[in-house]
Amino acid sequence: MNIILLGPPGAGKGTQARHLVETRGMVQLSTGDMLREAKDSGTEMGNRVADVMAKGELVTDEIVIGLIREKLEHGAEGGFIFDGFPRTLAQADALGALLETTGNSLDAVIEMEVDDTALVERITARSTCGGCGEVYNDKTKPIPADGRCTNCGKENDFKRRADDNEESLKTRLMEYYKKTSPLIGYYYAKGDLRPVNGLADIGEVTASIEAVLG
Repeated sequence: MNIILLGPPGAGKGTQARHLVETRGMVQLSTGDMLREAKDSGTEMGNRVADVMAKGELVTDEIVIGLIREKLEHGAEGGFIFDGFPRTLAQADALGALLETTGNSLDAVIEMEVDDTALVERITARSTCGGCGEVYNDKTKPIPADGRCTNCGKENDFKRRADDNEESLKTRLMEYYKKTSPLIGYYYAKGDLRPVNGLADIGEVTASIEAVLG
């Protein structure tokens, strides 16, 4: 099973992807992670990535598609989660063509629907564990009083992203709506879109996604 997690920054895509990796054996394909892995791999594609990044240039869609192709060719028993890609209609077309030529399919595009005002309140209050990435929130899931992560047990290693502030988040949201939100209509027209309430409790969001995937 191959899926796309679609939603604005802070909608909770990473949290839900981790759950699917742990429970279904899926492989999360995050653009950033793939680029970092490729840069140090020593492969031909990896050398191209390293060269582009060393020059401070933007990595092209062609390179990202090439990295995804490598992952698809290796396969994954539980399927793939596309996280952070595609971001544009051109990338969506390219991904669709790649899946077709490699004999794969896209089973669902899960849209994590959120309210912008509530999202800003959620994100400006969040912290993550530096050890495992577990997400905490000052209001809904505060850091334990003993300073120990409930997931990995690491102590006093909680961080806030520098851009998790209201001004930066509004800028990131605007960028999302300009470039990525057209994908909602694109995948709706294809019959792939499956919306879930991204602002519900984490467990409720997980249950909604599980119901979609069956």
